[in-house]
Amino acid sequence: MADAKLPLALSVGDPSGVGPEIAIAAWQARDSAGVAPFYLLADPALIEARGRRLGASVAIAETTPEQAQRIFSQALPIVPLTARSIDSPGRPDPANAAGTIEAIDRAVADCLGGRAAAVVTCPIAKKPLYDAGFRFPGHTEYLAHLASLHTGADAMPVMLLAGPELRTVPVTIHIALSEVPKALTSDLIVATARITATDLEHRFGIARPRLAIAGLNPHAGEGGTMGAEDEHIIRPAIERLRAEGIDAFGPLPADTMFHARARAGYDVAICMYHDQALIPAKALAFDEAVNVTLGLPFIRTSPDHGTAFDIAGKGIARADSLIAALRLARRLADSGTKAAAA
Repeated sequence: MADAKLPLALSVGDPSGVGPEIAIAAWQARDSAGVAPFYLLADPALIEARGRRLGASVAIAETTPEQAQRIFSQALPIVPLTARSIDSPGRPDPANAAGTIEAIDRAVADCLGGRAAAVVTCPIAKKPLYDAGFRFPGHTEYLAHLASLHTGADAMPVMLLAGPELRTVPVTIHIALSEVPKALTSDLIVATARITATDLEHRFGIARPRLAIAGLNPHAGEGGTMGAEDEHIIRPAIERLRAEGIDAFGPLPADTMFHARARAGYDVAICMYHDQALIPAKALAFDEAVNVTLGLPFIRTSPDHGTAFDIAGKGIARADSLIAALRLARRLADSGTKAAAA
């Protein structure tokens, strides 16, 4: 369990995106926004170059995870990577892939090795990683792979989007919409909901989470007239969950699940595919929502936006979502520490 005195490990993300500059901005806002100590896993030369490009006044100190908390108030702690990075904002380069992956690898190793309280990740882009030989669908799946490598146990990652007004979980994630009906099974829904309920209880402190389960088809299939999945796949999964004592209900029409009155009736919405979950989460809190990976043996949070290549290096990227991710990671780590001590 994480030590409350340990810093957070922040991976730099794609160096050509906004990761370097929102990391700088989060450190600059450490006092005004209540950002807990973290260290950035990055090429120090990249951060210096991006700071100069933006005219940002930031003191940088190369350090180790063990020393990061001590110097955080005076300088942005950077734990240097072996790989070098090219400062090419807005122009993704496969040559940066090695550093992007190394930062993630080391953040996870530090967290599982007792040197960091949680992993926070800046956004990555899949195309330059794929061009460099990366073979995982996305960040979430790669983190599960690392967890299995370190622990020897399989991990099932579950993506949670957490905002001030709404939490959503997609059952299927990084697959084409046309593939969703084939990938959706009762077993997958049950496994996703179990992990969600467990982590909401033990990490978020919700005693008996209420899970609203979305239908797949319009009007949740309308009794089978708009598709059979809602009655033949989703409803049996809900019945199994309820038999296990999990407060799950549905399937509910997705078009009426996300207004304020409906949201008051549940703690999380379990959605059937990526955009069904992410569109309402981002519409309600684009600058504040946090991507949390459940089902891992460590805490991981991330901003809910991407690399934003179109604005990288222009000095207009907002750090709100990263700050929210850092604050939530600290809160989850502290909650876990208190629970372990109880």
